[in-house]
Amino acid sequence: MTASEGSRTYDAVVVGGGHNGLVAAAYLARAGRSVLVLERLDHTGGAAVSTRPFTGVDARLSRYSYLVGLLPRKIVQDLGLDFRLSTRTISSYTPTERGGRPTGLLVGGGEQRTREAFARLTGSEDEYRAWQRFYDMTGRVARRVFPTFTEPLPTREELRRVVDDEEAWRILFEEPIGVAVERNFADDLVRGVVLTDALIGTFADAHDPSLAQNRCFLYHVIGGGTGAWDVPVGGMGALTDALADAARAAGAVIATGHRAVRVDADGRTAEITYRTADGEGVAGARHVLVNASPQELAALTGDTPPPPAEGAQLKVNMLLERLPRLRDPSVDPREAFAGTFHIAEGYGQLAAAHAQAAAGELPAAPPSEIYCHSLTDPTILGPDLAARGYQTLTLFGLHTPARLFERDNDAVREELLKSTLAQLDAHLAEPLADCLATDAEGRPCLEARSPLDLERDLGLPGGNIFHRELSWPHTQDGTGRWGVETRHTNVLLCGAGAVRGGGVSGVPGHNAAMAVLEAGD
Repeated sequence: MTASEGSRTYDAVVVGGGHNGLVAAAYLARAGRSVLVLERLDHTGGAAVSTRPFTGVDARLSRYSYLVGLLPRKIVQDLGLDFRLSTRTISSYTPTERGGRPTGLLVGGGEQRTREAFARLTGSEDEYRAWQRFYDMTGRVARRVFPTFTEPLPTREELRRVVDDEEAWRILFEEPIGVAVERNFADDLVRGVVLTDALIGTFADAHDPSLAQNRCFLYHVIGGGTGAWDVPVGGMGALTDALADAARAAGAVIATGHRAVRVDADGRTAEITYRTADGEGVAGARHVLVNASPQELAALTGDTPPPPAEGAQLKVNMLLERLPRLRDPSVDPREAFAGTFHIAEGYGQLAAAHAQAAAGELPAAPPSEIYCHSLTDPTILGPDLAARGYQTLTLFGLHTPARLFERDNDAVREELLKSTLAQLDAHLAEPLADCLATDAEGRPCLEARSPLDLERDLGLPGGNIFHRELSWPHTQDGTGRWGVETRHTNVLLCGAGAVRGGGVSGVPGHNAAMAVLEAGD
């Protein structure tokens, strides 16, 4: 697109070509609206991309976001996306040592097998029965609440009536999730496995009075009405490529290499100033949908930015020549790594790691979780690598807030990576380093990203993968009808920082498009 083409007026200009912006563009274009998408990078997809990060190696990894749990089937069907998910047969494996011997908890592979795994670890079926009761409760909430995500925001009381379960409402919406974890489960490792869903990308203690951990937990257990987190076939880029194709097919114009720098809006019309390698241009619009962080939105409109956000995760991508053998002989590595492999995530370990990080120290035993995309979806590997048994590993570290990296990002990242992998090695029968593949230049196929790296690479404020603290999925002061509204009538926030944003869901994009279509102009 040239600057002169950008000078025309569109029904809607979408700032940012990540998955939410593409969802909004596709919906609006399919409804007959003229749509322009401005993307600052030379490609669409944002954080939901697949790339070949290792020189000369034919492995296409989901580089930043890994799994899909919050994408409504409605969006896939409405937009006719050529995209599918594959279910992981194993939910999780958590290694530990009991009585001086290596063991662990494998969840998945059938009810009887999971029941036996709980009994083998804990000595009885009590924890398994508690597990069933607890997740039956979250499943009921998921089936009732998730469908509201693509509807106008309910009030708190309306959502409470949707939940229709006072105990579940208290557990999830009113008291720290740690209370329910401790009330329902006795085993430290089982407690930790339950708690991890409350901490992914969220720096909080189990008993944090702000309930930030509860909001994180809620989003992780209600996706799709089941709480399942599935593998995107072809990698995360397969989703955003399908969205871009759908938007273009419907008539949307997608302009990469176009960075929006200012939005001037009067409630009825708007002008979006952008820059390219060739200079500056202006596009007119009736509506502007900003698929970026609330901080970036404020910078574009000249408003006061919200409080700073802070991410708290380490992201590591790896390619292995083979999966490592485990110290626990009862489980096949192909099963252990197919689900979520929990490391140093006992309940006490999580509390200790949070306390150390809150005090400004790197956790002595950094908690993290790993999974192997290629076991569920080998298509991300070139035929030669797949035939030779290569596998990918993706690690997500918890309780590593951005503040810890400010003194020396590179040195702290390296120190944290070393100690995180040491925690994994403690449960392996061979060092992970012996299994790592090398790239065309002989370097280990391993890359790590701190919150500060994610802020630099993707514009995530503070490296926060949700753009800011997750919100409750009901109305609050100033949230508006769809949770995407701003103080500018014709400027909407359709990124992860919108109400019901966060994760790869497309929900804010859908809801912003619905808000525009409701306006009717």
